[in-house]
Amino acid sequence: MRLPSRLLRRKPDTHKGDFGHVFILAGSLKFSGAALLCAEAALRSGSGLVTLGVPEGIAVSIIKIKPREIMLLPLAQTKQGGFSEKGYAQIKDFIKKADVLVIGPGLGREKRTGVLTRKLIASVSISTVIDADGLNALVGHLQILRANRKTGGQTKILTPHPGEMARLAGISVKKVQEERKKISCKFAKDNRITLVLKGHKTVVTDYKGNLYINKTGNPGMSTAGSGDVLSGMIGAFLGQGLDAFSSAKYAVYLHGLAGDMAAKEKTEISLIASDIIEKIPEAIKRCS
Repeated sequence: MRLPSRLLRRKPDTHKGDFGHVFILAGSLKFSGAALLCAEAALRSGSGLVTLGVPEGIAVSIIKIKPREIMLLPLAQTKQGGFSEKGYAQIKDFIKKADVLVIGPGLGREKRTGVLTRKLIASVSISTVIDADGLNALVGHLQILRANRKTGGQTKILTPHPGEMARLAGISVKKVQEERKKISCKFAKDNRITLVLKGHKTVVTDYKGNLYINKTGNPGMSTAGSGDVLSGMIGAFLGQGLDAFSSAKYAVYLHGLAGDMAAKEKTEISLIASDIIEKIPEAIKRCS
C-alpha cells in the first residue's frame, strides 16, 4: 500500500505547526508506560508537536525517561493516581492549542477519571481518538456519541479490541468475533463514528460506509502497549490532515507492517510494543 502524498511530501518552507499538534491524555500511577508509547508513536508517525497530559504525580518520573521532543502537561489527579475532573478547565483551555486529542491509554477505571473522560468526549471541538479506558468510560453512555451524531460534532475514532467492543455493544466477545465486519459497520453507522476493531484482520469502517480489512500484522503484536502505539499513529495522521477513515486505515496498515518487520528481526515471541515504534520509519519507507 502506498501512502498518500500528503504524508510523504513536505514543502521546503514548512514548519512544525503544519504537521499537527497532538494532545494525548493518558497514563496513571499504574500505567504510565502506555502514555509514553502513544506519544512516541505519534512523533515517529510525523506529528509536528506532541504534548502528553498526565496526572501530576507521575510527571516527574516521566520527565526522566521520556524523549526530549515530547512536551509534558501535569494535571490534577485523584488520590489513587488517576486523572481528576478538577483538571477539566485546564484541559479545555489547552485543547484550544491542539489539533487532535488522543484519550484513553493507561487512564485506569477510577470513577472520577471516567466522569472527566465522558465530559471531555462530549465537549471537545477537535478530532478525537478514543482508546482503552477511554472506551471503557463510554460503556453505558453511548448517548454521548449519539448526541455527537445529532449535532454534527467533530470526528471521533474508536479503537476497541474485541473485549472492549463487546462491552460497548453489550454483547459477548464470541459474538463480536463471529461477526466482526457486520457488528463494526452497524456500530459505526449507529453512532456516526469511525471504528477500528483490532485483532486478526483488523476492521476499519465509518458511518459513511467505507470499509477496510487489514492484512498486515502477526500474533507477536498481541502484547502490552501495541494498541497504545496504534492510537498515537492514528492521531498523528489526523493532525497531518488526513480524514478519519484514511488516518485509521493507513495507521492500521503501517502498524501491522512495522510489527511484521519487528517480528522478523526479534521473533514473534520476543516482540514488544517499542519494537513496533522502532520499525515505523522503515515501514513508511516501504510505502513511499
